[in-house]
Amino acid sequence: MSKLDRYLLRDFVQSFLATLIVLLVVSVGGVLVDILGNIADGRLPARLLFSQLGLQFIVYMPLILPLALMLGLLLATARLYRDSEMAVITAIGVGPKRLLRPLLMLVVPVVGLIALCSLWLGPWADRTGETMIDEANRSVVMAGLEAGKFTPLPNGGVVYLSSVSPDGTQLGKVFLQRQKEDRLEVISADHGRMYFEGTKQRYLELDDGHQVEGPANGALDYKLMTFARNDVAMPDGAETRKDDDPELLRTTQLFGDERPEAQAQLHSRIAPPLIALAFALMTLPLARSSPRQQRYGRMMLAFLAYMVGMNLMFIGTRWIADGKIPAVAGLWWLTLPLLGLALWMYFRDGKLSRPRRTA
Repeated sequence: MSKLDRYLLRDFVQSFLATLIVLLVVSVGGVLVDILGNIADGRLPARLLFSQLGLQFIVYMPLILPLALMLGLLLATARLYRDSEMAVITAIGVGPKRLLRPLLMLVVPVVGLIALCSLWLGPWADRTGETMIDEANRSVVMAGLEAGKFTPLPNGGVVYLSSVSPDGTQLGKVFLQRQKEDRLEVISADHGRMYFEGTKQRYLELDDGHQVEGPANGALDYKLMTFARNDVAMPDGAETRKDDDPELLRTTQLFGDERPEAQAQLHSRIAPPLIALAFALMTLPLARSSPRQQRYGRMMLAFLAYMVGMNLMFIGTRWIADGKIPAVAGLWWLTLPLLGLALWMYFRDGKLSRPRRTA
């Protein structure tokens, strides 16, 4: 590898990594708000916060990495033009086509990583997150109820468990206190269990116990009841998807699935690496500028082009799922013309137009 290639590659990598870190920091806010909202509502235990956050980042990587790659290359190339380094490189006989080697040294591994996240790691992270949420919904331990500790409930009240079975379903002696409007309830039971009903509703089944109910304002209107079984509703668990959901299936399983939703999901996984490659090849032509030209003008144009391309990908995916586009066409109507345009722009970059003849 020549010194020029090493210099350009180092510049490209540093700019890409800096852009990726900024985009990750910006993206963490939106993902964190959704997870914290489920935790505050009692739909998700707090101990799953960091695991769900990490898994969601893997799911969104096919959308973050192409933007980071394009913006990083644009920033690095625009700096070369701004500092007149590109003029020096051109003066020694190195044209835009010669820059393809250091450019592909970064683009090819990043596009491979995008394909890996889109085709395999993303669906795996989605399935793993759903499995963890489903286990949390069905387990007392994962729901935040621990033996020998008073645990506040998100919907008000407090619960105490003397013991919990290793699988987190069977409970020892249970004490529960809660308030409904102006009535106070205190429930004690010898044993109980947690069960799941429907898609997300959880219940505590309390067996062989007593319930005392009375006013919370200090009056003497109290009632004592003895029960063989008393079911107490817990906060709804987080919504889980079915096992045959196309977003949770492996990519190899989608090839034999004839459902429009499955074909739409398949093409939405194939498109991101191709779109990333196309926009990476466009960076050199788009970054070309004169020394006195504004640095960020074409960068905004490239960002808008990226947003239009990704929105067309989402719209096309919805069209395939709705049957408006045949599955054979897929998203090739978007990715192939985009790649063709990128190649045309790259190989045309730097060429001088023919002089016009004058009379």
